[in-house]
Amino acid sequence: DEPCGSAAGTRLPSLESMVDQLAASGHGLIMCMGKGGVGKTTIASAIAVRLAEQGHDVHLTTTDPAGHLDHTLGGRTDLPHLTVSGIDPVQALIEYREHVMATKGRDLDDAGRAVLAEDLLSPCTEEVAVFKQFSRMVNQARRSFVVMDTAPTGHTLLLMDAAGSYHREIARNMTDGVQYTTPMMRLRDPDYTRILLVTLPEPTPVLEASILQDDLNRAGIQPWG
Repeated sequence: DEPCGSAAGTRLPSLESMVDQLAASGHGLIMCMGKGGVGKTTIASAIAVRLAEQGHDVHLTTTDPAGHLDHTLGGRTDLPHLTVSGIDPVQALIEYREHVMATKGRDLDDAGRAVLAEDLLSPCTEEVAVFKQFSRMVNQARRSFVVMDTAPTGHTLLLMDAAGSYHREIARNMTDGVQYTTPMMRLRDPDYTRILLVTLPEPTPVLEASILQDDLNRAGIQPWG
């Protein structure tokens, strides 16, 4: 007897054929999303390596503090055309605070700099710092492939919320007729961003992937595969 919900007989594409389809655009953002422990890092690494082997410039990155890309790549970090990085919330926060103090705080007096430094201790500052680095990775995909191993679902949805809030703020304050592109607009562009939902062939992970798909659709983001 086949187990309940069995996909026996279903013809599914190989990872190789999916990579060939992804490669056709020549650049773009590829995001592997899903709950923790389902294999996002493994899939993201496999896609990045295959694209690099085909001669495409690829940047493999992770927004997951627990992600270990070097380990998953099995020592292939020196592969031509492949670069690897990670968005570390702690380092992102340090860099963001230093940047703000060096720019906004440059012309302030000691009292003003003290107030600004205190403001930067706000819990939301880390979210802003991580979002800025995330946005930088999204924009980098204009010229090459960026393959992103995302943090587990809840953390990733917070990033999506930040992208949505930023988009609404820009749209509200932009002068009519002025062209602009926000990270959320790039995430909603199916020719720019390809989202892969990674799961396991078990009821709970599949259900959670389905819920994630619904959340993305409500945000105007259509998963690719």
